[in-house]
Amino acid sequence: MTDHRVDAATMTLAPVRGRDRIEVLDALRGFAILAIFYINVPAMAGPLSALLGNIRAMGWSAADQHVWLFMTTFLEGTQRGLLEMLFGAGLMVTAAKAMTPDGPVAVADLYIRRNLWLLLFGLINIFLLLWPGDILHIYALSALVLFPFRKLRVRWLLALGLMISVIQMVGGTVEYISRTELQQTQTVIAEKQAKGQKLSKEETEAAKEWKEKLDRIAGKDPVEVKINKDEAKARAGGFGDYADFWISTYILFVGKGSLIGGVIEAFCTMLIGIALWKLGFIQGRRSTRDYLIALVIAYGFGLTARYTGGLERMTFMPGPKTLWITSELSRLAVTVGHIAAINLLMRVRLGRKALTPLLAAGQMAFTLYLMQQVIGLHILYSPIGFDLPTAPGWAWLAGLATMVIVGQLMFANLWMRYFVSGPLEWVWRSLSYWQRQPFRRRAVES
Repeated sequence: MTDHRVDAATMTLAPVRGRDRIEVLDALRGFAILAIFYINVPAMAGPLSALLGNIRAMGWSAADQHVWLFMTTFLEGTQRGLLEMLFGAGLMVTAAKAMTPDGPVAVADLYIRRNLWLLLFGLINIFLLLWPGDILHIYALSALVLFPFRKLRVRWLLALGLMISVIQMVGGTVEYISRTELQQTQTVIAEKQAKGQKLSKEETEAAKEWKEKLDRIAGKDPVEVKINKDEAKARAGGFGDYADFWISTYILFVGKGSLIGGVIEAFCTMLIGIALWKLGFIQGRRSTRDYLIALVIAYGFGLTARYTGGLERMTFMPGPKTLWITSELSRLAVTVGHIAAINLLMRVRLGRKALTPLLAAGQMAFTLYLMQQVIGLHILYSPIGFDLPTAPGWAWLAGLATMVIVGQLMFANLWMRYFVSGPLEWVWRSLSYWQRQPFRRRAVES
């Protein structure tokens, strides 16, 4: 979440500060880290089952439906995607000198040390701050194997980065065909049952499978039912029960492959971030025409596919869904659309003025991210905090998240007036460089 540079004259490493920073990267990072709270706070507020498939468990008024569909179309997964791509771009900033055969070993040392500390911070976020959805440890693990890929050509970076999308498209197509056949069989079954006709063995099995899928959509999956019971008990009990629930939830997710899947996804998206850096796209070096074309294509496909997938989920029926085929590729597309949109806005006077507050948030994204866990998990919904009841709906929760985000944005801009970096960024940098870093802002750094 931070950038670094190499002083070629002295061969020493130093953090990027002041005018050396690339403002559009800060704007992208600020947007990503603030908007990710919209995606994370539903789990913090509960019920957790609303994030596991039973979206109506959070509330399903007309306003809730509009808010959920907007978040699913425009935000879900894309803020994570932005941070992953920025991580890839950050590697290219950090490793600029190491791109040559005689590049200093200190660059690799710093990079590895920095990500090992990030891994530790991620574990603290999971087991002390109790956030099972932590991205820091996933990014650290992904980044540790990313360094050797920095010299790959763009076409290979994109090919590897799109690997998950291709695999999903193939698997999703197979599932789409299989589910279409099941739906057709269910239509025949319904007709037979209406006429009182006996079902074949295969039809009986198909009817059972269809029923199981309907129950899962309705929140009757055994795993989900157990999580609901455990969550209700934890929120009604003391802090020990509350902490045990969140740690157990993380372990449950890891057992279901979330860690491995998360690392693979992050690694592939980081590769795309490196490619976009080499193309000059993510850091604002392309022409306005290039960004406009990218915006139209990326948003055109991505938003359409995700909106369609959202509507498919809102049928609450186990029929075939195009999102099985398009979800990962459309996530990446909308992420690229966000990058194009922010780059375009930064070139327009009013747009730049509107995005300027995000720069401070981008410079202390690490601090703001962990602050969100403290606010959501401990101040708002913990037994030792306000102990708010579970959210009454998606729309209400989005309003709460907006107030927190506005507060964070104000805090970040006030803090960055007086300090070089966020408090946790300062700790992270000092540990990474093995020496105390400047903390208070000086006129020469403005």
